[in-house]
Amino acid sequence: MPQARSASRPESSDDASWDTVTDRPSSDRPSRRGWLGGVAALALLPHGARDGARAQGPAAKPSGPAAAPPAATSPAPEAQALVAGPATARLKPEPTAETAIWAFDGKRAPPVLRVRLGEGLRLRVENRTDRPLSLHWHGVRNQNAMDGVGGVTQAPIAPGASFLYAFTPPDAGTFLVRPLVVGGASEPSGRGLAGFLVVEEKAPPAVDRDVPLLMQDWRLQDDGSLLPFGQTAFAAAGGRLGNLVTVNGRAAPEAIEARPGSRLRLRLGNACNARATRIRFDGLKVYVAGVDGQPTDTFEPLRATLPFPPGTRYDLLLDLPAEAGAQGSITALVGNGLVLASLTAKGEPVTDKRPPIGPIGDNKLLPAEVKLQNAVRRDVTITGGATLAKDKPEAEPAYAGDPGRIWAVNGANGAAGIAPLFTVKRGQVVVLAIRNDTAFPQALHLHGHAFRLLHPLDDGWEPYWLDTFQLLEGRTARIAFLADNPGRWLLSATVLERFDTGLWTSFEVT
Repeated sequence: MPQARSASRPESSDDASWDTVTDRPSSDRPSRRGWLGGVAALALLPHGARDGARAQGPAAKPSGPAAAPPAATSPAPEAQALVAGPATARLKPEPTAETAIWAFDGKRAPPVLRVRLGEGLRLRVENRTDRPLSLHWHGVRNQNAMDGVGGVTQAPIAPGASFLYAFTPPDAGTFLVRPLVVGGASEPSGRGLAGFLVVEEKAPPAVDRDVPLLMQDWRLQDDGSLLPFGQTAFAAAGGRLGNLVTVNGRAAPEAIEARPGSRLRLRLGNACNARATRIRFDGLKVYVAGVDGQPTDTFEPLRATLPFPPGTRYDLLLDLPAEAGAQGSITALVGNGLVLASLTAKGEPVTDKRPPIGPIGDNKLLPAEVKLQNAVRRDVTITGGATLAKDKPEAEPAYAGDPGRIWAVNGANGAAGIAPLFTVKRGQVVVLAIRNDTAFPQALHLHGHAFRLLHPLDDGWEPYWLDTFQLLEGRTARIAFLADNPGRWLLSATVLERFDTGLWTSFEVT
């Protein structure tokens, strides 16, 4: 039975950014783990011992995250309203005019919706924009009808209409709220609609502050207005990369102050339309406690960096230095480096003694191991996009095809009404061999499930669960998951211009 291996692996030469997760935080097991880009993906490839993540025990039975909860014995609580509509934000300094954006409840800062594990979320989304809308709960192993893919799992919310999202998240963790409408996801995202869904553990780790940090970027013109949407050149190449980065709705960096010795939980999320980068931690000793919403053994990132494609989330734990005035930062490796957040120890030191940083818990709903012997195996090949002239490496990528059908998965352009790529019965293990035959890295998201990234020979898997990863051009990656959630689910690009122009497919669990 393949398992998470304990042998270390040499570093890949593909460990590079592209743009223009023990019970003790010692130097033993955590320091020998890290994250790499390469081999198959700019995903999470730890460098060291994986013995703590070795699968144990029998495979879990299907957990049924989509199963309906027990019948309520009291009336359902009144739904909270969330209004999406026009707003303005000062993204460039004066005298440049404010930027016309879209926002939730008129607030520039993205919402952070919080529920406790086991509690239901009831949210009536009102669409006061002039475009169809739906909200995808990125990473939530949701009921299919609540997944929020307009044109697939629900009819898009028409301008002036509303939709009730009502579900109980099965897992604790950090999840994104992203607009996702077939053929129309990039614009609401690029105009600012995004947020966090935080599902708090029943027994969360003791911290002094729980800080969400949501990265977005904006493509602005000189006058502060947003560049028009629907640019074929963006959709066929790197996507709509912004020229201004915000964190929590404000121009980066986000300033965080806490008492010396404070223990912080940082929730990082990438809600950019297209920007994939790596993030580096300077002056901070950070431990990864969760990846894509799922808990993992705590470990220190290799070389203090992590890959950060659109849709990715991290739960990080750290203790600020005990000296007042000590500083650290979180930097996106964009250009010469862009500080996303600065952390400063300020005030009276924390004197309470705490245990060392450790795991935040296990998710018992996920299988202890993924049995691959009788898995349903499917090949998935991504094609399309702009091409690069081999004889003119300095030239811009070129695309001359149909601007609405730029990308394909197994030869089919993703569109409302297309048949699922395959159908499996609930409880079946699925292995997808995903090949990127395009000229660009591809950030991909599996809906409704969490998967393991397999080693190239199916002789083990990485010791963390994912729902989003990045696959380098010309490479193949294999992912394995237990199809335990009934419904029609997408495998989709998280670069939303690519999603809009066909880079997605679906499968059905019956």
